[in-house]
Amino acid sequence: EQLVESGGGSVQAGGSLRLSCHASGFRTDRRYCWGWIRQGPGNEREGVAALDLDGSAGYADSVKGRFTISQDNAKNTMYLQMNSLNTADRAKYYCAASYGACGLGDHVYTIWGQGTQVTVSS
Repeated sequence: EQLVESGGGSVQAGGSLRLSCHASGFRTDRRYCWGWIRQGPGNEREGVAALDLDGSAGYADSVKGRFTISQDNAKNTMYLQMNSLNTADRAKYYCAASYGACGLGDHVYTIWGQGTQVTVSS
C-alpha cells in the first residue's frame, strides 16, 4: 500500500492549490477511509479533511468553506482543493488512509504518504 502526494508549492495569500494523492497496492475487497493531515512548523499534526466510508466529507473548522476533499476512484486518486489560502495554512500536507476507522484525528490513520509542502506568503 502506497500513497504519493503531489501539487504542493508556493502561493500568495488568497491563492489556490490542488493537492493530489495517488493510491496504489490497496486491497479491492476492503473499504478505506481517507484523509488529509497537515503539520506546520512547530505545530502538532492537524487533520483538515476526511472522507468517510460512505463518501461523506468532514472538515476542520479552520478550513471549512475553503478546502474541498474529493476522490476519483477510476484514477485511484484523492484531491484537496484549497482556496483562499492564508499564512496559517503553511504546512506539510500528508494524505493518509485507514482500514476500519475514520475521522479527522491523525491517530486513526495507519497508511501515510511522504507529504507535500505548501508555502503561503503574505
